[in-house]
Amino acid sequence: MEQGFTKASSANLPRIDLIMLGTFLASNKDFCSAEFRNVKTSMSARASYGDDAVSYVQVKREGNLCTIKAKICPEHKVHAKLYGVSLVVDEQEETVKSVECHDCVASQGGCKHAMAFLMWVHRRSEDPSCTSIECYWRKSKLSRVGSTLKYITATELSKGSPSLPSDTEVFEKFVEEGKRRRLTDCELMKYQKDYVWNVK
Repeated sequence: MEQGFTKASSANLPRIDLIMLGTFLASNKDFCSAEFRNVKTSMSARASYGDDAVSYVQVKREGNLCTIKAKICPEHKVHAKLYGVSLVVDEQEETVKSVECHDCVASQGGCKHAMAFLMWVHRRSEDPSCTSIECYWRKSKLSRVGSTLKYITATELSKGSPSLPSDTEVFEKFVEEGKRRRLTDCELMKYQKDYVWNVK
């Protein structure tokens, strides 16, 4: 743990609500570029990644500013060096000042690790209050795979609640286009109720 920081818990994390989150993302050029604002943001913001990847969270308060630092496990290299991320929140003005990843190659333009950490802190703000206090100074579930955990099943990741998109527009367009082209070699088309098998 760094000098002046304390172990983070559900009792001492700053609150980041939707307004703070939206204001920061809309005004920060690193997170509102065309490349980042759609697929990359939704993928890195999902709970199934962030909740299992964030570890060793620590907090430091100086005046109005609260600095939160953590380590985040790279998604595709679970045994690689953990990336350091930091978040600065002005608790008086209720604004997110900055969020940064310090170790990955893409950190200069707002990377997915910074987004995952920001969304992790936001989700902790949305958690219902309880009488017990959860400590966040621990090794992430994702980085324990292969060492203290022999394996992890899909249902164990983020408590088994997948984050599937509720919008089926892309799927419906694909099926419609497949019907228009009369695809016969697509497995997905065979499972549509109005699919007609054409043997040639």
